[in-house]
Amino acid sequence: MANNPRNNANKKLKHHRNQDSDDFDGNPEAWATLDKNFKQVQSVLDRNRMLIQQVNDNHQSKNPDNMVKNVALIQELNGNISKVVSLYSDMSSKFSTTFHNNGHHKEG
Repeated sequence: MANNPRNNANKKLKHHRNQDSDDFDGNPEAWATLDKNFKQVQSVLDRNRMLIQQVNDNHQSKNPDNMVKNVALIQELNGNISKVVSLYSDMSSKFSTTFHNNGHHKEG
């Protein structure tokens, strides 16, 4: 079992992951940017949770005025979803750029 290909693959993956982690740890600016972006995402998601609750409350009230208010609330939700997608896209791009700039994809 010492020559199990699966164990060897896991060791290589773990070694590669540790190298990436070590290089990324040396870039506090990258971590600060990720942290800031995750906080922005969480803020939008928290706002969406509140909007969804308000939409549900308005819907259950069956009050015509509240139903009209739901149009604007749902539009805001849609905009916020686009904002979250954009934030995640930016994070992914920055994360990838940081890794490439730190030489993570050299063969060895």
